[in-house]
Amino acid sequence: MSINKILFKKIILTLLLLVIARMGIFIPIPGIDHDAFYNGVGKNALINFLNIFSGGGFSTIGVFALGIVPYINSSLIIQLLTKTIPSLENLQKEEGEKGRQKINQITRYLALIWAIIQSIGICIWIKPYVFYWNFNFIIEVIISLSTGSMIVMWFSEIITEKGIGNGASLLIFQNIISGIPQNLKSSIPNNNTIVFNQGLMLIPLFISMLVITILVQEGIRKINIVSARQLIKQNEIDPQSYLPLKLNQGGVMPIVFASASMALPSYLQSLIPNPQLKELINLCINNSIIYIMLYGILIMFFSYFYSSLVLNTEDLSSNLKKMGASIPNIRPGDDTNQYLNKVLKRLTFLGALFLFSVALVPSVIAQITNINSFKGFGATSLLILVGVAIDTAKQIQTYIISEKYESLMK
Repeated sequence: MSINKILFKKIILTLLLLVIARMGIFIPIPGIDHDAFYNGVGKNALINFLNIFSGGGFSTIGVFALGIVPYINSSLIIQLLTKTIPSLENLQKEEGEKGRQKINQITRYLALIWAIIQSIGICIWIKPYVFYWNFNFIIEVIISLSTGSMIVMWFSEIITEKGIGNGASLLIFQNIISGIPQNLKSSIPNNNTIVFNQGLMLIPLFISMLVITILVQEGIRKINIVSARQLIKQNEIDPQSYLPLKLNQGGVMPIVFASASMALPSYLQSLIPNPQLKELINLCINNSIIYIMLYGILIMFFSYFYSSLVLNTEDLSSNLKKMGASIPNIRPGDDTNQYLNKVLKRLTFLGALFLFSVALVPSVIAQITNINSFKGFGATSLLILVGVAIDTAKQIQTYIISEKYESLMK
């Protein structure tokens, strides 16, 4: 079978599973007044944020409403636990492929537990919109939502193994894309030529944002490394031998955490009975200067936090020392660790500033033009779309190159 046919089959499988996952969101769970529910949660900031990742699932409460969210949450929790629990760290580092499979299995179990917890929370949350709220209804909702979430997780794993791209990322990518037309329809008034013209004028700005985002996402700092064998043979530093450190080390995760944290107060405001706390939360939400400051601080904090999880400079310097490699003019060991740590902190600061600036652009556009669709399609969505598109394109390119190489070897 030719390369094109194999690749075509992989793409068809991926698209088919994505379509099925999308259709499952619109299969409603019975016993709920969906119209009243949709109207009631339309202005909830936290639900609108979660809808980015579920494709509107939290507003429709369909069978696949939870989508890939429990699996993503469990993956993040496992990443955090791996850094703190020695046994999990040994599984990841020492056990090889078998250890990674065990960690994946633990992640799946945790995703099921997380799906059940979220299902219970949804049952309590939708109680005012349920026709007959009883124990049987709660069990039915928990089973339906949890099963739907596990099916979506299974789809994501099939896409990753037998399709093209990362399954979880593509599911989120699809959900974001599917929400863009609705945002445009709801935010641009009908027969309003001025607003329409303003939207057309913003297209170059949007394209510029897209280009800058791609450049920063792909931007790396090259740190030259040299080995003793290399110096003996060539007596010079090979420019192709370097250590790549990404400018935006945490990817989209810092802005996801920051956006979720900023969406939480508006939800808590309706639950807190204390009027003084309500007034304080209201001040943080409605005062644009305070809101921007808090948002910037959170992005900076989560950027450094996630960067420390993704890349451990101590392990990196230790591995370089074991390989007999070093950074020119830097002693192996503690000096290398301190140097890498200093470079990483500077890159993280620049990456956090970029995330913050991109996050502000949609809000600024919304203030100038009164087009709120750009505000809904914010930095989180843009970074995810760019990141997933680049990774998927690279995987397709790598697959084609590897297949051609294997055919040449045969």
